[in-house]
Amino acid sequence: MKTTAPMQLQTDLRRHGRRVTDQRRLILEAVRGTDVHPMAEWVYRKVRRRLPRISLGTVYRNLKLLVAEGLIQELERAGFGRYDGNTTRHHHFTCQVCRHIFDLTVPVDRAFERRMASRMGLEISHHRIAFYGRCRACRAKERGRQRTRKPN
Repeated sequence: MKTTAPMQLQTDLRRHGRRVTDQRRLILEAVRGTDVHPMAEWVYRKVRRRLPRISLGTVYRNLKLLVAEGLIQELERAGFGRYDGNTTRHHHFTCQVCRHIFDLTVPVDRAFERRMASRMGLEISHHRIAFYGRCRACRAKERGRQRTRKPN
């Protein structure tokens, strides 16, 4: 799990002209403090442990604001908004079995953007490539199930 120093969170919020409220700080801390790419409900449950009176609506509004300010990213996956505290340009892999989303640490190919822009006459601001399949853990579980099956 990732951690972000509380002072860094406050600095990031202030740099974007936002008040540093406990709610906003804890929501940002929750998203940046994990690599599970949480949904809003997960963030709500996590923040509610420390702020029992926070509402789910407040969490949604603050997530939307944090995305708009570029402090977190929103990922659209199968109709569910997931959030990523890693705002550097990177791609994702989604396991189709367990639904876990992994950050891919391979460099983003900016030459691909330039080739596509040149070839198609476009101005490309960014791109997203999503990979799908089975993660290492799910593949290992499947291999284990295959070994324990008895032949008919």
